[in-house]
Amino acid sequence: MTPWWKNATIYQIYPASYKDSNDDGIGDLPGIISKLDYIKSLGVNAIWVCPMYDSPQHDMGYDVSNYEDLYAPYGTVADVEALIAGCHARGLRILLDLVINHTSSEHAWFKESRASKTAAKRDWYIWRPARYDADGTRRPPNNWRSFFGGSAWEWDAASEEYYLHLFAVQQPDLNWENGDTRKALYESAMEFWLRKGIDGFRVDTVNMYSKEQSFRDADILDPVNEWQPAASLVCNGPRIHEFMREMGAILGKYDAVAVGELPNTPEIADVLGYVSEKEKKLSMVFQFDIVDIGFGPDLRFNTAPRNWTLPDLRRRVRCTQRLMDGTTDGWSTAFLENHDQARSVSRWGSEASPELWARSAKMLAMLVASLSGTLYVYQGQEIGMVNAPADWDVSEYKDVDSINYYSFVREKSGNDPVALDAAKRSLDHLARDHSRLPMQWDGSPNAGFAGETAKPWMRVHDNYPTLNVERQTLDQTSVLSFWRDLLRVRRENPRVFAEGVFVDSDPLNESVFVFEKRSETQKLFVALNFMDEVQAVDLKEKLDQPFQTLLGNCDEEPLDALLPYEGRIYLVEV
Repeated sequence: MTPWWKNATIYQIYPASYKDSNDDGIGDLPGIISKLDYIKSLGVNAIWVCPMYDSPQHDMGYDVSNYEDLYAPYGTVADVEALIAGCHARGLRILLDLVINHTSSEHAWFKESRASKTAAKRDWYIWRPARYDADGTRRPPNNWRSFFGGSAWEWDAASEEYYLHLFAVQQPDLNWENGDTRKALYESAMEFWLRKGIDGFRVDTVNMYSKEQSFRDADILDPVNEWQPAASLVCNGPRIHEFMREMGAILGKYDAVAVGELPNTPEIADVLGYVSEKEKKLSMVFQFDIVDIGFGPDLRFNTAPRNWTLPDLRRRVRCTQRLMDGTTDGWSTAFLENHDQARSVSRWGSEASPELWARSAKMLAMLVASLSGTLYVYQGQEIGMVNAPADWDVSEYKDVDSINYYSFVREKSGNDPVALDAAKRSLDHLARDHSRLPMQWDGSPNAGFAGETAKPWMRVHDNYPTLNVERQTLDQTSVLSFWRDLLRVRRENPRVFAEGVFVDSDPLNESVFVFEKRSETQKLFVALNFMDEVQAVDLKEKLDQPFQTLLGNCDEEPLDALLPYEGRIYLVEV
């Protein structure tokens, strides 16, 4: 029997930005509960809620100070229980975010760990002594760079050692080599919530728990900077699969699903180590081949906007589809957006006109929904939300990654306006902030995210009067209506949509993406124009058998051309 999650669509919710029920400017769990009927109407099978745990919010909840309590503005444990019940009453499942590579520096465990070198929980985190230059200058234990920039080590003056933080200074890494640490994590972060009836987890940074234990310097990949990327030493470490088996045993006890965030793992054999069905570890993983396109080679934002080509995008799509080609027992996911990515229309579509915006949003929806794997849709993607306007001041950016990068450029360039302008343009294109703007529910002040007198924690997009759920619900040709039709068609044909074998028919084409999906009895032909000009395409030969047009984003269907950003999905019975 096929597990429910293989043919599912899962809707991701960022609590702070979804729906504010009490007009304090911050989204909350009662707000999510109030929108469950809307979520159900989309045709999705489950929701994934980003971290709602107690946290000082240095990284929007990915710095957990108490796994068993909530960030007060979001609600209470009772609200989580009500959300679980509300989902299950509607036939929806619910996944929570599992953040266990690190905690907040305000977690009780870390407070005890840093109390002294002999503290009972000292070894629950990763502490190392300083290195000293010949002149006595104190240095961190190695040259590892934090994923948010700067050294991955922070000096603790009280206990006179450095602690490791692969992310923000306020996110100290847990020491998974310590069995007591793991047991406490499994109980507090996993079983506490599984016993309440959740259906699984999205597992944050799932391949970083086992570090290379020599803690040697990383290779010099970025000679200009003192701190070096260390992914090869902190990802997919020597004990990671031992840890995954322990977690898998807990998940199996509750028949829970788990999707792991798996960066820096390009080889299919390594990915399969996490998701092979016989291994009983994770159900599936997020691979980042597609969404990482156009990033800088060493620093994410050290790049120019739209620095990508269609052949590269096609190659990356093929890489994510290999797990579902019928030769492995693994499983993966299909997604274009999440809380860590800019909006897909702004990256790969068009905002040049309302017509091209809507058409490109639908075209990108056809791309991702036609791919095999479990489909993930991020809040606002279903109405085609776009990046913040480029004329907003950089002060509107709230994310720690954005702030750190802009400060880094300012310091390195000596406040050079040309360098800062380039940094701003890169943030305008790729910043995580864009996905965190409040959800646009209607045309009232604050877009219906909060009441008129509230001040949202992030500024609402200027386009909310015309781009919102209410307006699109009333329009049968809207992006929202298209998504609903698309998800219905995907549900009705699971073997060829979610499970079909992907075949790219013209991998070097720089304008048009035509691919096939094959099952034993059906074929999909998907034709997508990624350009703002009409493109010639020969579909007659491919559609030599009786075919059905499942969906398209334009009225006319000539088989020799595609309009700008046009997309079509054809079904052939074989």
